[in-house]
Order: sequence, then structure tokens, then C-alpha cells
Amino acid sequence: MQLELNFNQGKHVVVSLSGGMDSSTLLLKCIKEFETVTALSFDYGQKHRVELERAQQLVDYLWSKDYKIEYRVIKLDGLVDLLNSALVQGGNDVPEGHYAEENMKATVVPNRNKIFASITQAVALSIADKTGEMCDIAMGIHAGDHAIYPDCRQEFRDADDYAFRIGNWVLKM
Repeated sequence: MQLELNFNQGKHVVVSLSGGMDSSTLLLKCIKEFETVTALSFDYGQKHRVELERAQQLVDYLWSKDYKIEYRVIKLDGLVDLLNSALVQGGNDVPEGHYAEENMKATVVPNRNKIFASITQAVALSIADKTGEMCDIAMGIHAGDHAIYPDCRQEFRDADDYAFRIGNWVLKM
């Protein structure tokens, strides 16, 4: 697991929270580093619902410990029958094997991290606009997944960051 923690050290952060190990660890880091934390989970019709359950359990636990986290589950269920992936409801059976094996390409959810990044970026921009202060963006993308998942590659993340900055007047973040 590799977490990029190159925060600009603003007061606010938006975390993309899948409920998996990477994003959950990142959320815990963020509640220590930022004054306000907004966590977003995405329901896109995934078969593996346990991650959404774990995300909610983590947020509930943090709320019980008086950590003030704004949490939303963004429903993208209108995509489920449009996405060709074994990981979404209605897709083929999920293949068995190591995630780097060729058959595991069936588990790619097309542009999943980009979809999540776009929404996370939009929320961060809105928070920055409302507060007049910088808002960081945090995504726990597993660096080891790049062999199968193209939107986990560093080149993709760099290009997405560049597109975000030039598309939103955010050249000095």
C-alpha cells in the first residue's frame, strides 16, 4: 500500500472513501491533519458491498469519538447497467486469481477512479469557494494495482491532476 500524502496543508480536505484499507487509512490520517474532513463514498452498483458497509462503520466509529466528519454516499446506480465489469451487479462472475493475472482485467470498472476523482474535485472546489480557503483532495489509490487498473497508474493521476488544475483555475494549488 502506498499513500501519497503531499497535502498543501489547508484547513479542509475531501477524501474519496471506498471503505477499503487504502482509503480508510487515508481518512484516519486526514482527521489528524485537517480541521474539516468531508468523506465521500460511491455506490455504483458494485457487487462487493462490504466496502460501503465498512466505510459507514468507520465513520460511525469516528463520530462516536467526536470526530466531526461530513460523510456522504453518492449514488451512481444509474451507471450499473452501462458499465461493462464483473464487479458491478449484472456483470459476469468475478474471476478467481491474483489481481495481476490477465483474467482479472474483467474486474476493471471503466474509469472508476476518474469518476470518483471528478466528484471529489467538484466538492473540494465548492468547499474552497464557500470558505474562501484552500481545500485538499485525498484519494487512497493502491499503487500496486496499476498492472490491471489503468486509472491507478501515476501517469493517469498526474494527467488528471493537470486537467483538474487547468480546467478550474487552480494553477497554484
